[in-house]
Amino acid sequence: MNTLRHLLHDLDRGHTSAAHLTEATLQAIHAQNPHLNAYITVDDEGARAQALQADQDRANGQAGPLCGVPIAVKDIILTRGLRTTAASRMLANFIPPYDATVVERLRQAGAVIIGKASCDAFAMGSSNEHSAFGPVQNPAAPGCIPGGSSGGSAAAVAAHLCAAALGTDTGGSIRQPASHCGIVGLKPTYGRVSRFGVVAFASSLDQVGPMARTTWDAARLLEVIAGFDPRDSTSSNQPTEPWAQRVAQTTPDDLRGRRVGVPRQYFTDGIQPEVEAAVRAAIDHLQRAGAHIIDIDLPHTPHAVAAYYLLCTAEASSNLARYDGMRYGHRADDADDLHDTYARSRAQGFGAEVKRRIILGTYALSTGYYDAYYLRAQKVRTLIRQDFERAFQQVDLIATPTAPTTAFPFGAHQTDPLSMYLSDIFTISCNLAGLPGLSLPCGQDKQARPIGLQLLAPWFHEGDLLAAAAAYEQLRDA
Repeated sequence: MNTLRHLLHDLDRGHTSAAHLTEATLQAIHAQNPHLNAYITVDDEGARAQALQADQDRANGQAGPLCGVPIAVKDIILTRGLRTTAASRMLANFIPPYDATVVERLRQAGAVIIGKASCDAFAMGSSNEHSAFGPVQNPAAPGCIPGGSSGGSAAAVAAHLCAAALGTDTGGSIRQPASHCGIVGLKPTYGRVSRFGVVAFASSLDQVGPMARTTWDAARLLEVIAGFDPRDSTSSNQPTEPWAQRVAQTTPDDLRGRRVGVPRQYFTDGIQPEVEAAVRAAIDHLQRAGAHIIDIDLPHTPHAVAAYYLLCTAEASSNLARYDGMRYGHRADDADDLHDTYARSRAQGFGAEVKRRIILGTYALSTGYYDAYYLRAQKVRTLIRQDFERAFQQVDLIATPTAPTTAFPFGAHQTDPLSMYLSDIFTISCNLAGLPGLSLPCGQDKQARPIGLQLLAPWFHEGDLLAAAAAYEQLRDA
């Protein structure tokens, strides 16, 4: 398996070079991407130059923790001099003048930024069918969606078109596609990773995180991108940890005595039977390894979807107001006046899902509805956070399904947005509470479509989360 860990091992021992690895990755991308559509932009020239520099740094004894490995970056994360579109027509030709903080840290670590992975436009979607550049195919389930919005990042990792990738998670957009594509996806605690230079969807919910093939790979990537950033007012100064080292030292025995909560509200009537069976089997693995399984209540979970879609659309309507065709975004050159320019640029630059969310958010914030909808949703958010605070007084971790179903065929929910929104039902509460959450593979359905196990931990306990996931990986693989 070409995991990030194995590639770094081969680079460290001179079994391969960054130049060779990058060239092989670019060849694989150009062979598979026309079908998968995982990348919007591939930086051939830039990647080759970065690889040569990485080989030189390694020869000079200056190798960083990701020196020479190809990393994909979701296309809502700014990359200096490399097109960043947010998968939209609005920003189809936008070239950022600076790097996002997470990209700066990747470069400082020696990573090769291979290209920009596709996503739902402005990260609004759960299926990656809402990109202006076409849908992304799921390499683990042909003919099916890869999940969203970070579906391009998930598909690139699953198809071995990069060593690992960065995604963003607003309501499950790292964990849900990780589940559908059979990889590991980690949403860190809100504030753990800087959002500076990330195109904003819902600022109080968005979080950048790693997507990789193993828990160790995700831990190493998190080590690089995490940490305080003075340019992000929501950035936390909580110290980072050597998470990869802890994962490497983890054994299934470390699960002994751990209290794992299983919330009743996450095993609902709408869950696919094969998903429930696989997740319950994974929980049984944890119990046989010595973990204590405890039934818990998260009573406000049924209200999470409604609260989330009021809050995220309200924030989106505010964040996307800047795309007016003048300061940012597509310019309607044949418009007669400034008002016409604004109207036409938004009509032509935003897709149907983005328009839908702007309209919903503007309605929720309008006079006469603010208290009834937005303010009430904020109160529900507080109740959901309090549910988790009480739960983590009883348990160390929480285990749930990541998604209620496996990957579904393209177009299955296109005419029913509400059913599409429900695909995030098990991931949304984590974002509302600001918790860290991780999805990792725990089985397949009868069509060999991947199933994900979601683990949640208390705030800033990414180490416990990654260690538990690593222990489960060993149990599963054994």
